[in-house]
Amino acid sequence: MHDVLESAANQLRVAKRLAPRRGASLAERLGRLDDRLVFVVGSPRSGTTFLAGAIGSLPGFVDLGEVAPVKAAVPELALLPPGQAAPRLRRILAVSRRVGLVGAVRPVEQTPEMAFVLRAVPLAYPDARVVHIVRDGRDVVCSLLDKPWLRPEQAASDDAGVPYGAHARFWVEPERRTEFESASDARRAAWVWRSYVTAARAADGALELRYEDVTADPEAVAVPLADHLGVAVEPLAAALGRAHASSVGRYRSDLSAEQLADVEAEAGALLVELDYA
Repeated sequence: MHDVLESAANQLRVAKRLAPRRGASLAERLGRLDDRLVFVVGSPRSGTTFLAGAIGSLPGFVDLGEVAPVKAAVPELALLPPGQAAPRLRRILAVSRRVGLVGAVRPVEQTPEMAFVLRAVPLAYPDARVVHIVRDGRDVVCSLLDKPWLRPEQAASDDAGVPYGAHARFWVEPERRTEFESASDARRAAWVWRSYVTAARAADGALELRYEDVTADPEAVAVPLADHLGVAVEPLAAALGRAHASSVGRYRSDLSAEQLADVEAEAGALLVELDYA
């Protein structure tokens, strides 16, 4: 009964956020569901919110935000074979889109944890597109350290009911769960970045973008992204042009030598692989 009530509460959160949006036509609200979804994935604090918002601002698209029922279901979906996870994902998103009055318009889903379920996406939505945005893991750590999500002794939870704190999440290697919980905040944050990025890069069919490239040259980034999505370049470039570069490289001033050493110990190999270090 608790799971049913929690699921209903999460769907109500979707309705509260999406249903009141202005300017949507009756067909966009109540028409046949458009299965050409766009899934924007990446580590938390990598620019997923910005990128999904930029795509969602285009005509014919709507940014769903982080869909709470999806986020709550991901730990279970990630344990299932893709063929079993796919129909469950479709059911959850179908209900979310109906209660949110998102019909004949292309939805943009931006739950970062979907990185761990990407193999189910082409089975659930053959016409979907996946975009993976990557940001320098050291800057991601800085941003995560600003949030309470990974700090010990946190009693709060996010809007999907997922609790904050230093406890090991479903994506932590089973043999390292105790290590995760006793690690420094900086190392836990680097663990997040490494785990999400590795999961997203393991799936086929995603277009990978760099946050740093978006801020430096949005017009150049818009060309492959527009082709991937099947949209015009110019309005997409304009939307991407709102990205700011003020946080690029912030790790140089924000991380101590000890914190940087912890980040490199946990995620140094991936930083090198991605040419960040």
